[in-house]
Amino acid sequence: MHEAMRCVVRGRVQGVAFRAATCARAEELGLRGYARNLSDGGVEVYAQGAAEALVALRRWLTEGPALARVDGLECAEAQPESVSGFSIRY
Repeated sequence: MHEAMRCVVRGRVQGVAFRAATCARAEELGLRGYARNLSDGGVEVYAQGAAEALVALRRWLTEGPALARVDGLECAEAQPESVSGFSIRY
């Protein structure tokens, strides 16, 4: 059974390879979805896949890559979307 979540990450998360690192981690976990910058400085992450993998990605998002500083993370269940692989959206 596949589930989906949408998260918004706040802090120093743009210009620090946050989307690329999120993409790599999600692919390692076998998730599909995307990461994209928001106009307010945050990053939106949509992911779908196995529940355990989503939990692992959510845990990773609390810290992100080395240069990031995560000040806040809001995640909620989401409706499945038609996505293949994990990508960076612009």
